Amino acid sequence: MARWQPDARGRLAAAAMELFRERGFDNTTVTDIAARAGLDKRTFYRLFGDKREALFDGGRLLEEVAVRAVTETDAAPFEAVITAFHRLAKELFADRLDLVRVRQSIIDSSPELQERELHKMRSLSAAIAAALRAKGTGETTATLATESGVTVFRLAFARWVAPGSDTSLTDLITEVAAELRAVISAAPDPDPDHG
Repeated sequence: MARWQPDARGRLAAAAMELFRERGFDNTTVTDIAARAGLDKRTFYRLFGDKREALFDGGRLLEEVAVRAVTETDAAPFEAVITAFHRLAKELFADRLDLVRVRQSIIDSSPELQERELHKMRSLSAAIAAALRAKGTGETTATLATESGVTVFRLAFARWVAPGSDTSLTDLITEVAAELRAVISAAPDPDPDHG
């Protein structure tokens, strides 16, 4: 029986990342992960629902940080969402580019993991939109602001993890948000006869 050791969750997540990179997601079992971490399978299942969750364990923390950022700012809805993603970039992603690149390459190699990533982004979006609504933002505005902000983040994140990129995630979020504002301000009036 494996003896309790501190930070079992962190050790299991690190072991999973190593094994997924070495063997691939599909060729790694929960037993493999637990053994690499020096723990047993029961401990793994007590801490994670399945092996996918070892890669997505930070989802709750992402939501907490983003919601807190939205709640604490007096900015307009879209700017509040961008502020939330800036805070995520600074607090959770700064100085972790190499690790994030490895994680993203593992996700990109598996349709199952890509689907889980989409689910986690939908959950993050829902939490941010709910935070905006709790501040009195209308449903449509909260949805537009959140979905636009998530799109900015996804594009910035993709640029950040791309090989050869050396621009910070925070700067890329700022850059992509500015591109979106430029697209919106340059858009023709959809109803030229109105007003």
